[in-house]
Amino acid sequence: MDNLFEGVINFNNNEYKRYSELFKKMGAGQNPHTLFIGCSDSRVVPNLITKSLPGELFVVRNIANIVPLYRSVNEFLATTSAIEYAVNMLAVKNIVVCGHSNCGGCRALYMTDEDLKSIPHTKKWLELAKDVKKIVLNLAAGNNLDLDERERELLTERENVKEQIKHLYSYPYIKAKLTDKKINIYGWHYVIETGEVYNYSFDKNCYEKIDEPVYPALP
Repeated sequence: MDNLFEGVINFNNNEYKRYSELFKKMGAGQNPHTLFIGCSDSRVVPNLITKSLPGELFVVRNIANIVPLYRSVNEFLATTSAIEYAVNMLAVKNIVVCGHSNCGGCRALYMTDEDLKSIPHTKKWLELAKDVKKIVLNLAAGNNLDLDERERELLTERENVKEQIKHLYSYPYIKAKLTDKKINIYGWHYVIETGEVYNYSFDKNCYEKIDEPVYPALP
């Protein structure tokens, strides 16, 4: 904890002063341009990856960057309410669903009940991505692929991003904005060890490394 306290002091003495005018301006409200849905993994830092400033990203993070299917119920819905607020109240122009390499949540899809007995709530949460495992296994079988663990991991992470984008389409207000071309959706895969980020091309049905500006591509 000492490092965290020292970090706060350093922030106040340095970074805050550097962006003091920006912070003062944002003190009265926020106007982010992008909803970033990422994994809770400690190695994934949205603002660092995108080189964005405070106020640019509205960030939602959970295990395996999952988007629950839309439903209207009298429950406490954390991720769903955050998406709703970002789209309907903050009017973000973009949504990014970002997966990453070495994702423990995606790996857990292949674990046994015994493996997951100590994390029952995580196990329940991952039911929202159960179709991803089926998709990966069907792709491997249909293409006669004998995937090793790393290849299966990569395919699962990337198919999971695509599946969560499909879940976004179940939100009526997002579907309406897509139809009116008022919002753009992107699927990213971040490779931790290399720093590379790959963007999913809806037209080509493949991931392409981001090494130049990516322009909106609506599905």
